[in-house]
Amino acid sequence: MIDRLSKGNFHTVRSHLRRTAALILGQPALVVSVVVSLLVLGVRQQGLLEPLELSAYDQMMRLRPAEEPDPRILVVAVTEADIQTYKQYPLSDERMHQMLAKLLANEPRVIGLDIFRDLPVQPGHAEFAALMQKESRIVPVCRVKDSESPGNAAPPSVSESRVGFSDVKVDRDGVLRRALLFVSPSPSEHEPCPNPNSLGFQLVQRYLEKEGIVAPETADYLSWKNTVFKPLEANDGGYQGIDARGYQILLNYRSANRPFNQVKMSQVLNGQFDPSWVKDRIVLIGVTASSIDDAFYTPYSGSQKGNRKMPGVVTHSHLVSQLLSAVLDGRRLFWFWSDWGEALWVLGWSVTGGVMALRLRHPGHLLLGQGAALGVLFGTCWVLFTQAGWVPVVPSAIALVGTAAGVVAYSAHQAEQNQKKIALLVQEQQFNLAQMQALLQQKNQEPQTEEEAEVATAIAPAPLSGLPNRDDYDDDDETQPWQPSLDVITEPERLERQRLLDSSPVKYGDSLRPSLLMGRYKILRPLASGGFGHTYLAEDTMRPGKPQCAVKHLMPALRDEKFLKLAKRLFFTEAAILESLGHHSQIPQLLAYFEENEEFYLIEEFIKGHPLTDELLIDKRLPEAQVVEILCGVLEILVFIHENQVIHRDIKPSNIIRREKDGRLVLIDFGAVKQIQPQEESEQENRTIAIGTRGYTPAEQYDGHPRFSSDIYALGMIGVEAVTGIPPSKLETDRNTGNINWREFASVRDEFAEILDKMVHFHFVTRYQSATEVLQELKRLPSAPA
Repeated sequence: MIDRLSKGNFHTVRSHLRRTAALILGQPALVVSVVVSLLVLGVRQQGLLEPLELSAYDQMMRLRPAEEPDPRILVVAVTEADIQTYKQYPLSDERMHQMLAKLLANEPRVIGLDIFRDLPVQPGHAEFAALMQKESRIVPVCRVKDSESPGNAAPPSVSESRVGFSDVKVDRDGVLRRALLFVSPSPSEHEPCPNPNSLGFQLVQRYLEKEGIVAPETADYLSWKNTVFKPLEANDGGYQGIDARGYQILLNYRSANRPFNQVKMSQVLNGQFDPSWVKDRIVLIGVTASSIDDAFYTPYSGSQKGNRKMPGVVTHSHLVSQLLSAVLDGRRLFWFWSDWGEALWVLGWSVTGGVMALRLRHPGHLLLGQGAALGVLFGTCWVLFTQAGWVPVVPSAIALVGTAAGVVAYSAHQAEQNQKKIALLVQEQQFNLAQMQALLQQKNQEPQTEEEAEVATAIAPAPLSGLPNRDDYDDDDETQPWQPSLDVITEPERLERQRLLDSSPVKYGDSLRPSLLMGRYKILRPLASGGFGHTYLAEDTMRPGKPQCAVKHLMPALRDEKFLKLAKRLFFTEAAILESLGHHSQIPQLLAYFEENEEFYLIEEFIKGHPLTDELLIDKRLPEAQVVEILCGVLEILVFIHENQVIHRDIKPSNIIRREKDGRLVLIDFGAVKQIQPQEESEQENRTIAIGTRGYTPAEQYDGHPRFSSDIYALGMIGVEAVTGIPPSKLETDRNTGNINWREFASVRDEFAEILDKMVHFHFVTRYQSATEVLQELKRLPSAPA
């Protein structure tokens, strides 16, 4: 007994291990998601996705709503027309002096001169130098020396503390997305630009000082008031390993067109401007002429025609506006997630792609779902971008699509491997069946004792000589009544069973079941009984919540050692096949299987709901749309089991459950499932025992030649029963063709009637040959479910 229990426990543990492995491998979304996410993040870290991420950044910048012009800033532009008017560039010091004097007369708070004036340009140099020396409101520019340029100095008469550099950081693709606030100048004596502050910082600092706002000098980060400007790091946002030296921030443009008030130099000289645009404002003077190379590509350049560059003076104005708006208006600064946050974000979208691939089996549905998910992804990232958040777009999209493709490929591979596994199990099962048939033939030829003959005579059913009569059997019996019973037991065994039955608290028919199987499954009540065994409702006492399950008890037909050995091998073979089918959401999952006391048990998921028999009432005709819904729901399951080379062979209303939680149809009772090899026209099919239910079983199945179309016939008869309100066994057949006469009792359209006729055709050759074909035909009907 201990040995048998240990074997049973072993099989139970092995079953749970297999089920756990199947859960992981059969639901590969998480595994594939992690793998794809790691690959994507690895490729991203190498900088290979940076160009795509920057392109996505530019696109979101262009789609972002334009902000109102900043009235605190005025741009004085030296245009191409100005240069042509004054026939000179660089402009003379006299012209520059006149322009600055006009502006200063209108009391600006600070003026930024974004034009290099390190060399005198006569006439008027003396007056210009004097003005620059005494007027502290003017901030001229210089350029830092680097490996590509010797730099440019500020006007000699200006104090270094008033100078700001004009250098910018252009990305690898030539687009200006970053701004420099500070640099560390070279300690060389010949450094033309020794001040570490940028032009934009100098202008904002002087503007805010008038507001009484001063930046602390000892803080780790630049801050004004309560606004902290954290420097950009090498891997922030979509960047990977950029040169983050200096104090850089991401440049937050306001808009592409006219974000500031702007006038021409000639208008200033002629007094043709609004003085209110100057008073107490920041004025930036720079060149916008296309003939002077002082312009940059920006995120807006991709959508512009002609000259797509933005003048340098305007880019400086964007930086000034960004700093002022953040401090005075509370405008958001760009923010980024940590590396872990970005990794979880990418993983989340990767899992989404994997789950979609598992749920949306149809390629068209998957493509639509992926398109919708990509739209949601980009939309979410864009909404965050409008709130100054830059989160990974391209890596997430690649992970989403890549995981879906990986899951599809993995599922296809698993399906192929599963079919190969089933083929091997089929071979093993056929071999075992052949041995069992030989053993039964040998057993039938042996003389019986008088007691065995009496028992066999008492329990033997009608012989297999043609089709059984309906009146001879109970339609509600879960057995297949024309299957000959082989449960030959001796009189002492029968008496022992009866003794145990009388003393057991759980009884059903002639059978006894212990109240706790394997020390785990507690029997609650019987569900069904048949010649092959009994089905019970039980609860799993070892799982949290003690969920209910269905226990199927299968009893061996003979009790000798050879037969039990073969029965055991057949049982575990068929259990393995059933386990492979349990991965479908509309097929009960096989939870465990084991042997106890030389009898066999299957533990299956319990489907809470009602059988289809509750909907198919006598003399009640269901609407065509409802019948189509029933047929489509079952056909979706048949497509799956037929792809796995399985014929159910006992499709009937009592074996179809309408699940309570979602209303979907579930196909149950695979206990009599027989495996077949792929059908070939030129090959002789293996004869198998006739299994089925009268009225739903086609002729070829009675003859022991079940086919895929046999299940289609049975389902078609359910459809006929639903539209006529007449049980299939009560319908007459045509004597010449063998087809069912049913149309006169139903009121359905001809298109649907023709589909039903083809499903239930007497000859399997003219019947639908695949569940997919029927499903496609039904989906074309207007009454088909969406």
